[in-house]
Amino acid sequence: MATESPIGIHDLSFATTEFVLSHEELAAYNGTEIGKYHVGIGQRSMSVPAADEDIVTLGAAAAAPIVARHGSDRIRTVVFATESSIDQAKSAGVYVHSLLGLPSACRVVELKQACYGATAALQFAIGLVRRDPSQQVLVVASDVSKYALDSPGEATQGAAAVAMLVAADPALVRIEDPSGVFTADVMDFWRPNYLSTALVDGQESISAYLQAVEGTWKDYSEQGGRPLEDFAAFCYHQPFTKMAYKAHRHLLNYCGRDTDKDVIESDLGRTTAYNAVIGNSYTASVYLGLAALLDQAEDLTERAVGFLSYGSGSVAEFFAGTVVPGYKEHLRTDANREAIDRRKPVDYAGYRELHEHSFPTDGSDQANPAQTSGPFRLAGISDHKRLYETR
Repeated sequence: MATESPIGIHDLSFATTEFVLSHEELAAYNGTEIGKYHVGIGQRSMSVPAADEDIVTLGAAAAAPIVARHGSDRIRTVVFATESSIDQAKSAGVYVHSLLGLPSACRVVELKQACYGATAALQFAIGLVRRDPSQQVLVVASDVSKYALDSPGEATQGAAAVAMLVAADPALVRIEDPSGVFTADVMDFWRPNYLSTALVDGQESISAYLQAVEGTWKDYSEQGGRPLEDFAAFCYHQPFTKMAYKAHRHLLNYCGRDTDKDVIESDLGRTTAYNAVIGNSYTASVYLGLAALLDQAEDLTERAVGFLSYGSGSVAEFFAGTVVPGYKEHLRTDANREAIDRRKPVDYAGYRELHEHSFPTDGSDQANPAQTSGPFRLAGISDHKRLYETR
């Protein structure tokens, strides 16, 4: 009897914004001691979208290098995960499909469950590839994290997109069975349709996240998952990088393990590098952590990585992946660092202007200023229709 081919992440690419606001700039404006940001939440800067950037332009920019490398003939599904959706009916992925010139013989959908959506997309993609290993699935996780000006959440904002090609015999990471899953009805973070910025109960969100860490690990263990000591590193959802450390310490305590600072740093340290300077990217966050880990670790060949994906409200999942031999040949380390380094610094006044930029709600025509140097831009709106361009 033939054995099933492993399935997982065959390629991974990410994109972020045109502008960046340093936390020094934010602290100078609001009088906050910089240590509250650098040490307290573990953040150093945050990506700020240009007026002509959104989840579609970021998602297409993240996915374009994957299509350029592998072609589109085998991509029969695009799953777009976001919690900052631009339309209540049409998937943002349909715009990405168009911008990338993907074949019409393709299904495209959008998934939503707070920051967990990309992991749902990854797991659904694995199911599709298992059914037909000749097919590939393009998973795009793209979000703009936006909170009210002068609110407690302002310092944790960010924006980025991660694209993953899910395929049989993957070149980067084999995703394993089983998963540990957990759901609880919690009002820790939400955004009603009538608001453009999210509502957050900070303490409730931390408690809900830690509850989900316990719940997913308990289920993962009961499903026959790996023991804790098998893992070389852990990629957590990072609403701010210190939350990953808090979550991992909680997991180690729950399992009765040593919470020595050096142990935690060894497990997590390399996964936080990109999130610390990009900020919260919601659905993309866990997989930015994976990109940072693969780009920096000496050699993870055949080592297990743990993934903890949390989405407020709340749904969470813990699963494992094994890094594939030869993975370093397929990394995009230079491009990833360039995506971060190319951002233009913006002062607080410039950031505030970008934050308040919006479209009219009556659907009247509005053109966007040409600001992004990325490959795609949101040119404006006309008769309620968003107009995208390839640069």
